[in-house]
Amino acid sequence: MTPVIDHIHITVSDITRAEAFYDQFLPLVGFYLKDKEKEVIPESEYEIIEYYHQNFSLGIVSPRSAYKNEKVSRRRPGALHHLAFHVRSRTEVDRLFAQIKEFKMTIVHPPQLYPEYCKDYYAFFIKDSEGIEYEIVSFNRSSYFSC
Repeated sequence: MTPVIDHIHITVSDITRAEAFYDQFLPLVGFYLKDKEKEVIPESEYEIIEYYHQNFSLGIVSPRSAYKNEKVSRRRPGALHHLAFHVRSRTEVDRLFAQIKEFKMTIVHPPQLYPEYCKDYYAFFIKDSEGIEYEIVSFNRSSYFSC
């Protein structure tokens, strides 16, 4: 079996603010805004904005009112620690980082080598409007794992 992720849904505290972030970020990693859909189900306190790509979709979801004021902690059990997007080269990492800087997103770490992960692991880290961490990374995955 080949593992394939179909979709990821992330609950956000402010869906309008999160949408502004994801409308900027996701096109940088290959999503097209023309493939974005919104759905609201008031009786379930559920609003979703889903960004589709042929490989997988990523959705942002409104919280239930009972959880509206809770803060995100990536170290809390059950929380998403971070999500990484793989790109083909260090040049692409640097190009995306330049675009991220233009959008004034929260930068956690600028592009650099992380030899503690593997000798050619080159990445940068940002946070979204909710404090969820994202990584853009390039390394030769095939040289470390059997296919």
